[in-house]
Amino acid sequence: MPPARRPALAILALAVGGFTIGTTEFMTMGVLPEIADGVDVSVPTAGHVISAYALGVVVGVPILAFFGAALPRRAALVGLMGAYAVFNLLSAIAPGYHVLAGARFLDGLPHGAYFGIASLVAAGLVAPARRGRAVASVMLGLSVANVVGVPLATVIGQNIGWRACYLLGAVLAVATVALVLAWVPSTPGDPEASGRREARAFFGNLQVWLTLGVGAVGFGGMFAVYSYIAKTVTVVGGLERGVVPVFVLALGLGMVVGTWIAGELAAWSVFRSLLGAGVVGIALMLLYFAAAPHGWVLLPVAFAVTAVGSVLVVNLQLRLMDVAGDAVTLGAAMNHAALNIANALGAWLGGLVIAAGYGYRAPALVGAVLAVVGVAILLVSAVVHRRTAASAA
Repeated sequence: MPPARRPALAILALAVGGFTIGTTEFMTMGVLPEIADGVDVSVPTAGHVISAYALGVVVGVPILAFFGAALPRRAALVGLMGAYAVFNLLSAIAPGYHVLAGARFLDGLPHGAYFGIASLVAAGLVAPARRGRAVASVMLGLSVANVVGVPLATVIGQNIGWRACYLLGAVLAVATVALVLAWVPSTPGDPEASGRREARAFFGNLQVWLTLGVGAVGFGGMFAVYSYIAKTVTVVGGLERGVVPVFVLALGLGMVVGTWIAGELAAWSVFRSLLGAGVVGIALMLLYFAAAPHGWVLLPVAFAVTAVGSVLVVNLQLRLMDVAGDAVTLGAAMNHAALNIANALGAWLGGLVIAAGYGYRAPALVGAVLAVVGVAILLVSAVVHRRTAASAA
């Protein structure tokens, strides 16, 4: 294998892991009625398996990053994706609802740690000027999953059975393990790294917390509108139910394009990319609110919302890697815990305003407020950085 191709193949292997996780995480939503019938519960109750996965992500990040800080990174990736395969298989054979919910919680545990370590590995494979593109390439697997993997898994689940979806997830995870072993170089662990040292560095780092706050709050706006896209299109926009997949596809394509753009912007400036994405996000949420009653006019706005959101995801990952200091493993992984908090926060607040009678386009205004708060936290981070630099000088 030519040496010049090794980094590209290694990053491709890591991106396949992102594709695996993205497909597995979101396909449950597409086959939720089939799951409800299969384990004999209502659809709202079956929806708790989605929450169980998100909870697993949030719980798993600090635990796995703490205990895996000193491990060789390729070995850690193999272990995490191997566990992902096992827990998907457990989901596929779950005899009832409670076992399935437990299996989905366990399957969420490796999620954030995988992306954190994969981002560190990808950044280390290329020159510093190209690390943004490398991390974006890993995240691109997650975005492509929403365009290819999730629709494919949904078709499989609807025609063969929901258990086949989780079997597909297990197969993809095993394939990722094989590709990581074949293409990702083996490097020894850091003997000086430890979970305790990372925890001390992490919890005492104000910049880390501010960056996580930007993700947990500022990114919630995207989920505030994404969670209710079907009702927005049909009830507010007056379109037929059959066009909803077109809007979902636009959201997925926006993620792909936004992830690619994020890598290019990161080479320019990570912080300015975050600030620009936050400001544009505020405007897009207001535009989404205005465009919602006009049917197809909403389509390009929905595309732009997820594109800008993906710029935030990639550059938040890079900023955490920059500001984490000695807590690099924990900091890189915590980005995905913050994003899952944003998922829950945006969907919950969006549901509150709908339940209060403000309609299905009101979550866009919630998203605008969340984006404003995210930008405010980012500006506080900039002030803290300048004061710290001035004190050091």
